[in-house]
Amino acid sequence: MNNQLTEKIKELKKQRNALILVHNYQRQEVQDIADFKGDSLELSRKAAATDADVIVFCGVHFMAETASILSPQKKVLLPDLESGCPMADMITREQLIQFKKKNPGATVVTYINSTAEVKAETDICCTSSNAVKVVKSIHNDKIIFCPDRNLGSYVQKVLNKKLILWQGFCPTHMRMLPEYVIEKKRKYPKAVVLVHPECQPETVALADEVLSTTGIMNYVKSSGADEFIIGTENEITFVLRRMYPDKIFHTVSDIALCPNMKKNTLEKVLWTLQDMKNEIRVPENIREKAYKPIKRMLDIF
Repeated sequence: MNNQLTEKIKELKKQRNALILVHNYQRQEVQDIADFKGDSLELSRKAAATDADVIVFCGVHFMAETASILSPQKKVLLPDLESGCPMADMITREQLIQFKKKNPGATVVTYINSTAEVKAETDICCTSSNAVKVVKSIHNDKIIFCPDRNLGSYVQKVLNKKLILWQGFCPTHMRMLPEYVIEKKRKYPKAVVLVHPECQPETVALADEVLSTTGIMNYVKSSGADEFIIGTENEITFVLRRMYPDKIFHTVSDIALCPNMKKNTLEKVLWTLQDMKNEIRVPENIREKAYKPIKRMLDIF
């Protein structure tokens, strides 16, 4: 069945001059049809660089929005409009405006995992891989960091710098409790512990390396170690097992799966291409404002 769906998708892709971008947390069968796989910003850069007319973004809503912000001339499609991000929804534009009023003069750093409207009220964006560098580049002692308190806490610790944190979080990464890491380390003492900075500080403190999704994959590729404990959305572990069958991978938590990421299926990709539906387009007045903090980040890093 998957082979038939894949062939139909390939045909439609040619007809539509479409590019399929797939986030690392997507289902394996969806990853298998990708033109490019990666993290959200990496994929949005691919969207901006391609000459394709249509972008099918297999991820969650804010990722498709980011692609639309960077490539307004392209049609960006999201296979399932219900694939949102709980953390991105934990702060609204109005809430950020009020938070800025309570902290006048603060520079606003916003994680790329946020809505276009929140980005529009931001000074500079960051990713999980460059958050430390972005904050370090700001010459202001007063910095608002939103929406992820855990990534913000990690940046604070690395830089020994106080940030004003919005109290958002990723529910999936919060499932990776420190006691789970302790138990896995006891069970697999030779394994290298790699965790994502969206994990809570107590979990991050137990890691050998704290890395973004792409950073984890790159670390495994270059590492001489042959056993790892992985603390991020579990699809990465499945991917790593396929890529490196001679290495051993353990999950921190077996229930660390993002339900929103799993909403995109082969059938939905096919239907989206057939009907050219589920377009994500950011209104121009918001897009122009949201583009600036992303561009500032890209210009620096």
